[in-house]
Amino acid sequence: MKLLTVDDARARMLAEISALPAETVALSDAIGRVLAEDIAASRDQPPFRASAMDGWAVRHADTPASLTIVGESAAGHGYDGAVGPGQAVRIFTGAAVPDDCDAVVIQEDAEREGDQVRVPQAKPNGNIRPAGGDFTAGAVLLERGNRIDPWRLSLAASAGRADLSVYGRPRVAVLSTGEEIVEAPAEPGQFQIYNSGTPGLAAMITAWGGTPVRARPVRDDMQATVAAIRSAEADIVVTIGGASVGDHDLVRAAAAELGLELKVASVAIRPGKPTFFGVLGDGRRLLGLPGNPASAFVCAELFLKPILAACQGAAPEPRMIGARLEADLPANGPREQWMRAKLDFADGNVTVRPLRDQDSSLITVFAVSDALLRRPASAPPAQAGEVVEVLPLSRA
Repeated sequence: MKLLTVDDARARMLAEISALPAETVALSDAIGRVLAEDIAASRDQPPFRASAMDGWAVRHADTPASLTIVGESAAGHGYDGAVGPGQAVRIFTGAAVPDDCDAVVIQEDAEREGDQVRVPQAKPNGNIRPAGGDFTAGAVLLERGNRIDPWRLSLAASAGRADLSVYGRPRVAVLSTGEEIVEAPAEPGQFQIYNSGTPGLAAMITAWGGTPVRARPVRDDMQATVAAIRSAEADIVVTIGGASVGDHDLVRAAAAELGLELKVASVAIRPGKPTFFGVLGDGRRLLGLPGNPASAFVCAELFLKPILAACQGAAPEPRMIGARLEADLPANGPREQWMRAKLDFADGNVTVRPLRDQDSSLITVFAVSDALLRRPASAPPAQAGEVVEVLPLSRA
């Protein structure tokens, strides 16, 4: 069983993934979805010269002077009359600047007396936002592959879009295995534990744009495992536990009965060595994760998250950052290690502190982590202050 590096394993998995067909959704339903089209501007923004301040629209050549007030321009309804020599128009922020005016004097610098307003010297184009200052007609505002967040949603709305073409959401069946697993609120037996992996993984899938399909836990029974995988209605089947080669690890054998073509047999990673990936006979993809929740979550971050991104037409590669070690680290072994860690951004510096206990069964350690620190295989000892690679974790 060949051990692949993390990068090679992920590349093999992604080679089997393509974006799901696009669908059209209302703008209000597009948060978190990935664009399947470019969004272009249909007109300039703003479509006219706009005032940046409340004040007076004037001809700068007339200033300083006492000017006659001939009208008003406010947001949504402008002044479309002529503005001649010695005249001014009351104007408000965002309103269109009359064609004959080339400056705006802010109201704090002016003094009104009836139908007259005394203004100081104005600067040409002062306090005026040019037409098209934000974007111009035809400009590509958002590119295919962008994930819609509130800011991008606002930009699409400013382009006049009421709906968007986005890639479909991948359906992900989550199947946990093992005699020791029970679902709350059932009372666990003496040698059983609550199922913590499935709820956590389902929440990750939702956060990453997928639709989780939860299945009941499966006991260590071959035919029950085969039936559970066969009946999972999803684009991707993710199993938790049973991925190794022990007497009670049945997932690989069960998947083989369903025509599994193995693409990744095992990964040179700690934690998560038993992780595997392949294509079932009916075309569904299957990702086998280790049973320990921390191991499953580490490998979900490294493999499942990029897979779901690729399904949605988004960039799949994890975004690593550099951070300085807060403490020394010993030499690493032959497998790449991803350590749960805490980041600190104090004083403009990014530092990282690996948590003391990296046992793959500890859910409490993962719950307080906000990063994974990457230690290359056979890395020499690292000293405090050295820059290391870190994968930040999304925390609300």
